[in-house]
Order: sequence, then structure tokens, then C-alpha cells
Amino acid sequence: MVQSAKHNDGSAIPVLLDTDIGSDIDDALCLAYLLRQPRCKLIGVTTVTGEPEKRAMLASAICQAGGRSDVPIYSGTPKPLLIEQRQKHAPQAEVLPRWEHRDDFERCSAVQFLLETIRSHPGEITLLTIGPLTNIGILFALDPEVPKLLKQLVMMCGVYTTRTPGVGPLEWNAIGDPHATAIVFNAPVPKLVAVGLDVTVQCRMSAEECRNRLRGDPMLEVVADMAEVWFRRAGHITFHDPLAAVTIFEPEICTYEQGRVDVELTSPRLLGMTHWRAGAQGSPHSVAITVDSQRFFKHYFNVVSPH
Repeated sequence: MVQSAKHNDGSAIPVLLDTDIGSDIDDALCLAYLLRQPRCKLIGVTTVTGEPEKRAMLASAICQAGGRSDVPIYSGTPKPLLIEQRQKHAPQAEVLPRWEHRDDFERCSAVQFLLETIRSHPGEITLLTIGPLTNIGILFALDPEVPKLLKQLVMMCGVYTTRTPGVGPLEWNAIGDPHATAIVFNAPVPKLVAVGLDVTVQCRMSAEECRNRLRGDPMLEVVADMAEVWFRRAGHITFHDPLAAVTIFEPEICTYEQGRVDVELTSPRLLGMTHWRAGAQGSPHSVAITVDSQRFFKHYFNVVSPH
């Protein structure tokens, strides 16, 4: 096992976020964290899956409430490459009439934005993906040199161990567009870190505590409003995507193993399953194995609501 990575040097890290914000609430919590993290230079947000323009509006509402209307936001690809759409709508978009937001998003503009931004900052950008990987799969297929130009790719994607009771072999982002997932894991990225469902499920908070934590702040009030849509179907929030984001700045909150991830593309029942083979240091992929959940929550809320 590879122990937790060395702490970064404290300088601002350029981050691009690719998200399916508007379905599970953890995407909104992730964006809020990036906007408040002083070591994050958020240089763009792109949206993916059904109703990507509405998802971009939700990202805009959070950014505007947080005083960050400067962050570029682009609408991405609505449908997977080859399979049927699993996520046609953005249910949290019902809150949009209550919050100021942009509504002038050009359809399917995300991939071009990602391409131009990464090419203009070679070796600098951390790409954080917290949704199905359609945008990124298209990007890497369109320009196979782009993966090499990233500093690192950090993903909330997949399942890699059997240590967590109740967690099956399939994870939403990986199966949302399995063929795109395979493209991404096969790409020549200098460093790829995957934080899987088997680890993120250990970072869970009740609806009541979340409501208490999200009070008294204009940006968090938008997130809290979106969360009420989520609470109709769940009595808790699992901080899947925020954990992936936190590992960029506090990597020692998790421990990792290096090895190889392959994506199942032959079995219709297991399409998008991530097959993990642990290997020696120097292997192409690194996956999170354990998390200090108490330390995670302390860090997350110290950043998002420090007062």
C-alpha cells in the first residue's frame, strides 16, 4: 500500500471541474468547496448528462451567490457515447427561479473550452471529474495529446475494493457512460487518481446536520435549497464528490494504492464496472483505499463555512 501522499506546497492549484450538478447534491457541495478553497484557482466548470444547460445554470447560481461570477461555465454533452441515457433531467433545476443565474449557455460548448484551456496551460491543470465521463472521453478522443498536457486527473469514479459492506461493483459515474470511462482510463495522463464509491460512502451526514451546517451564508443557502430537492429521496448526504476535491489539496486524508484500472465493456450486466489490479509504484493509476472521515468533515467545513 502507498501511504498518503505528501502535502502540496500551498500554492494555488489551477482546477477544471466537470460535473453533473443538479442530480445528487454532492456536486453542489463540491463546487462550494472549490470556490472557498484558498489554494484552488478554479479556471472553469463544465456540465454533462441530461439538461446540461440547466446544470450550467445551477453552477452559475452557486458561483454568483458566492461572489464568483468570474468563473467560466460551459454546457456539455447531454447523452452518452453509445448507451441509452441514464440521467435525462436535472431535478434540482426547480430552484432556479429563486436565485440569480446566467441563462445564456451555448449548447455543447464544454469540450472545446476544455481543449483550448488545457492546451494553453500545459502541465499545469488538475482536471476534476465528478460526473459521467462523456465530455472527457470526447475530449481525449478528439485530441489524444490533451491527456499528456494535464498535471493530473482526479476522478470520483468506480469501485476498487470489497472492504465496504453494502457496496456493489458498479458506480454511477463509471456506468453512466462506460465507453467514455474506458477511453479516460486508457488515456496517457501523467497522474490519475480515482476516489471510488467504496471509500466515499464512509463520508455520510444526516439531512438534519447538513441543514444546520448550511445556514447563514448566501452561497450555502443556494446549496441548501438544492439539497431540499435531494432530501425528498434520501435522509442523508454522502460526500462523494467533495472527498475527491479535498484530496487535491489534502491528499493525506486518504491512503492510496497504485496499479491498473480496466473497464468492463463486454458484459451487458456489468457494463462500466472498474476492474482494479494493484501493482508496484510507477503503475499508471492510483486509487483511494481508506479515508479519515472525521478529518475530512473537519477540513471540509473549515473551508466552506469558516466563521
